[in-house]
Amino acid sequence: MGLALVEHELRESVRSSSPFINEAAGYLVDAGGKRFRPLLVLLAAQFGDPTRPEVIRSAVSVELTHLATLYHDDVMDEAPLRRGATSANARWGNSVAILTGDFLVARTSAILADLGPEAVRIQAQTFERLCIGQILETVGPEDGADPVKHHLEVLADKTGSLIAASGRYGALMSGADPETVEVLARFGECIGVAFQLADDLVDIVSETSQSGKTPGTDLREGVPTLAALIALSGSSPADARLRDLLSRPLSDDAEHAEALTLLRGHSALAEARDEARRWSSDARNVLESLPQGGARQTLELLCDYVVSRTG
Repeated sequence: MGLALVEHELRESVRSSSPFINEAAGYLVDAGGKRFRPLLVLLAAQFGDPTRPEVIRSAVSVELTHLATLYHDDVMDEAPLRRGATSANARWGNSVAILTGDFLVARTSAILADLGPEAVRIQAQTFERLCIGQILETVGPEDGADPVKHHLEVLADKTGSLIAASGRYGALMSGADPETVEVLARFGECIGVAFQLADDLVDIVSETSQSGKTPGTDLREGVPTLAALIALSGSSPADARLRDLLSRPLSDDAEHAEALTLLRGHSALAEARDEARRWSSDARNVLESLPQGGARQTLELLCDYVVSRTG
């Protein structure tokens, strides 16, 4: 019921008097998605009064923020596809995609302004971290820095921050006590990093029939993932070919298929899976101070689900 209300309000929130803006702003809404962030808002709200109308509106705000970043990400990555369909930038050009993302940010701000200054402050702090994560990913690690550590810091900012905000909004808007708000924000940060690590693994190990995605998309687009970075950090002569493929743009489909096969058979995959499980375990441990009950049990099951997707 809660997610259905979020979906309805999400579609209403992107409406405009301009048919073109309606189409562009609703494009990724209509494409669907996991709605993981609003789901966490609703689950966190179970520790207070989940019927408060502010809960649904804050859930809409985090998903709008997420969608705005997708419009911008696709421009930066020059991505031709998003969620199996032509990306907004490929369909209408970079300028329209960027401005549509900005439009969604503006609509998010209007929603949060009605929820009060604390809601606006959370958004500002979260959006700062989103930008920091994107910048750090773009420029890469500094000379001498550990690429794996840098990557995990990027994930905490780019993905963990907004999912942490989801837990914070759900608890705060439902009237939960301050300690519970902080617990659910920390949970969101940990499960957010686990979620992204698992998503990156799914991109490597799954077939299209399982995930609905083209496997190895990150490899093809040169997007760093933990498994690839771990493999690159090795020195075994047996892995020289894989390190060569991972260190440069892939020239054709044959090289892409070879790199994907080699990475699937490399121990780096298991190490990356273990790292996802560590973050998921940290998320579960954060919940120990919360009261036993259905809401906590569901969050614990969420920890299991996030990592079970990686095989």
